[in-house]
Amino acid sequence: MSIPNGQEPSVADPWATGGTDTGPTTGVLLAAGSGSRLGLGPKALLPFRGRTLVEILADVLRHGGCREVVVILGADAARVLAKVDLERHKVVVNAEWGSGMGGSFRLGMQSIQPSDHVLIALVDQPGLTSESVARLISRHRPGRVTAAAYRDPGGELTRGHPLLLDSSLREAAAGSASDDAGARLFLKANPGLIDLVDCSDQSGGEDLDTPDQLHLLQADA
Repeated sequence: MSIPNGQEPSVADPWATGGTDTGPTTGVLLAAGSGSRLGLGPKALLPFRGRTLVEILADVLRHGGCREVVVILGADAARVLAKVDLERHKVVVNAEWGSGMGGSFRLGMQSIQPSDHVLIALVDQPGLTSESVARLISRHRPGRVTAAAYRDPGGELTRGHPLLLDSSLREAAAGSASDDAGARLFLKANPGLIDLVDCSDQSGGEDLDTPDQLHLLQADA
């Protein structure tokens, strides 16, 4: 596959409809980590909106337009499964979760229909909304990566999560994943394939990594 390099990501036109690809999209929710920096156990089990973070975010992906959601668990998977209700979704356990996000990313790519686009989301992003998911799916263009972006204090768009990988790019992205890098190395090598979609009206795009960010769990339902 020939992929252009050295180009800047583009900002998708919010009013454009021509050229979009409405093919099936499967959501992959990466939720295998132990939450060591936060110190409260797996983030999947954090209480959120009367349930747990993993339950809420898996449903957000489904409600946003993903035809199926694959949840990748790892750390304390048995305890997580005993405490949550993920019957509406497909659960895959990464026994090698300790090797980093790369393994979970590859496992997610292997667990979905070959023809599906894939929307990658992180379990530590409580601000994610179904509207953001639907926006990414509706703006996706064939052969591209469609990524949520959020404005920094200076007003500049910065790429974040989720991101939607075209089905034609899945193999290359999975092949570049290693250790703690999921799609990061593939995106770094191919910036010209990335379309940014502004989701700043939905959230700030923050990840929940440290105790001083626990206020993110207080977001309105």
